[in-house]
Amino acid sequence: MRHSAIDLDVDACTSCVICARACPAWCITIDAHNESVPDSDARRPRTVAVLDEFTIDWGLCMYCGMCIESCPFDALSWNDERVPDSETRTDLVSAWGSDGGR
Repeated sequence: MRHSAIDLDVDACTSCVICARACPAWCITIDAHNESVPDSDARRPRTVAVLDEFTIDWGLCMYCGMCIESCPFDALSWNDERVPDSETRTDLVSAWGSDGGR
């Protein structure tokens, strides 16, 4: 049985990790780094998390949608595409990078 895929809007993702924590299967991995935000009025430097890579392991995913429901930034959504059949376990992993591509 093939399921609908989950899609990521890279521009909306803040790397807050709420979706990964909400996932009961722990199939989401987020790699990010912090960058300083220039602000002349701040007493100490402010930083923001910048997404490096967002990964979903479809072999572990239960397609429950809890990650989609938990995202406060609407960065995750159901996609009309299907998760492709795979011959190997490594083909069941989708990754999005900071460049916006999958």
